[in-house]
Amino acid sequence: MPDSSPLPPSRRSRRKEARPAEVIEAARDLFISRGFAATKLEHVARKAGVSVGLPYLYFENKEGLFKAVVRQSILPQFQMGEDLLDSFTGSSEEFLRGLARGFWEMEQSPNAGLSKLVIAEAQNFPDLARFYMEEVVLRGRRFFARILRRGIERGEFRPVDVEQMARVIAAPLSMLSLWNHSLRPFEPDPAAASAEFYLDAYLDLVLNGLRAEPKDRTP
Repeated sequence: MPDSSPLPPSRRSRRKEARPAEVIEAARDLFISRGFAATKLEHVARKAGVSVGLPYLYFENKEGLFKAVVRQSILPQFQMGEDLLDSFTGSSEEFLRGLARGFWEMEQSPNAGLSKLVIAEAQNFPDLARFYMEEVVLRGRRFFARILRRGIERGEFRPVDVEQMARVIAAPLSMLSLWNHSLRPFEPDPAAASAEFYLDAYLDLVLNGLRAEPKDRTP
């Protein structure tokens, strides 16, 4: 009997399926290195090795392409963190320590630099800034708020204004990212200003500020 199993996709069809991802990757690199305003879709097409008109088959315009870059580059990391928190059995302090270290590991990826790009372009492209605020910044705050509530409910953290504290503990990590992509090469003492020391100080300040008092502590 003839084999009725489906044939594997041809190289050409596989290439066609990969094109949106290739365009997004090229756009990400150019947005970060050149800025949003200076990057044109023809530049993206050329870097991706596709025809000039092909990006328009997948993305309405440059703004739509930028949104796709954010959704593919950043949002999966949020999903991974949220899924991990759902199943995490250790202390909330342990989770925050791992989260801070994981954040710095992400800063070594090609996706790093998008936050600096948005801040630099926010005034000129307010719609993109609002999109980034809704999709990335506010989701990050909600994630930190979940960690804080978890710690408070388990008696690990003292009661705090969760919404405001989420802003406070997220901000230094954002600042670390901006520093990494702006002034870091000009530090007079790079060893003393390393990200490792920064994160140690950050965790010391945050965790000691959040940690609940032992119930059996005597005056």
